[in-house]
Amino acid sequence: MTTDKDKMAVGRLKSRPQFLAVRAGESRRGPLFLLEVLDRNDPEGEARVGFTVTKKHGNAVERNRMRRRLKEAVRLSAGFAMKPGHDYVIVARRDLLNAPFDALTRALRDRIENKPKQKRPPAGSRKS
Repeated sequence: MTTDKDKMAVGRLKSRPQFLAVRAGESRRGPLFLLEVLDRNDPEGEARVGFTVTKKHGNAVERNRMRRRLKEAVRLSAGFAMKPGHDYVIVARRDLLNAPFDALTRALRDRIENKPKQKRPPAGSRKS
């Protein structure tokens, strides 16, 4: 069991501009969620996390349940893997509702620790 001094402080992303800034970073896809990561180049700053669950994934009760499961997974295990000075946005997928909690925490920890092979191209460079 961990003590309070072993836990890493994880802040929250709260405003829309903070969430939009993270979209310029890396994208790590998975079956349960999409993880977007942005290095703020602030090694002294705490890691910050934000959660997104869109309306297409169910009614308010289901969306809140997905958000609560993600928050608890970050609190219990994934917060330790988050690097200081980085922002993380976790975009939930529908399969998150029925996934076992230990599979969720394992997937979240793996996505945070493993870097993707490629970075997302800049927003203006996409071909139409």
